[in-house]
Amino acid sequence: MAAPDGDDKPLQKISDAFKVLASVAQDSQSPDMELASFSRACTHVCPLFGCLGIAFKFAEKDFVAKVKDLAEASNSIKTLQSMIEQDVQNNCVRTAGSHTRNLLRVKRGLDMVRLLFEYMLVTEGSSLRDPASKAYEKALAPYHGWAIRKAVSAGLYTLPTKEQLLVKFNEDEAAARVLMQNYVTACTPVLQYVDNLFTSRDLGTDW
Repeated sequence: MAAPDGDDKPLQKISDAFKVLASVAQDSQSPDMELASFSRACTHVCPLFGCLGIAFKFAEKDFVAKVKDLAEASNSIKTLQSMIEQDVQNNCVRTAGSHTRNLLRVKRGLDMVRLLFEYMLVTEGSSLRDPASKAYEKALAPYHGWAIRKAVSAGLYTLPTKEQLLVKFNEDEAAARVLMQNYVTACTPVLQYVDNLFTSRDLGTDW
């Protein structure tokens, strides 16, 4: 997926979409989270992986494919809960390609972006290598084989600078910092919500 350009404001789109999801995740009186809304919000995150270049090419392809699967599933499945229940009934939760398995992979991608933004907000200088490395090590590396981890490690030296990333985001630093923090704040309860869907059914999330 190509990096955003023109009038596109990917950070603004992500911030807005996840604020909506967070309001659902935090409202105990709300209906279940709609799969269409969730997958649409995740679609806005896809270009961010593309902006990071070859270091996260595998993560980008994987994330985009999984989000596409969830978006297609939303044509016939209304909520995240009903999607998981369907896979539980069909005994295919952990089967490669199942919607539930893909949801877990998407959740890790969202978490990596959340961590990347967190580390960017507190790291001095223009290099993204340290924030990206820490985010990857925490969110994705435990689930990747040696070859992928090696490729990511080598690719870290090709990451854009913070300034180059902001150009791709079409934001100045002040606005970008606010929007990144908005995503971090909104994404946290959404990730917890998805975690709870798994743990409440004794499905676990470490697989």
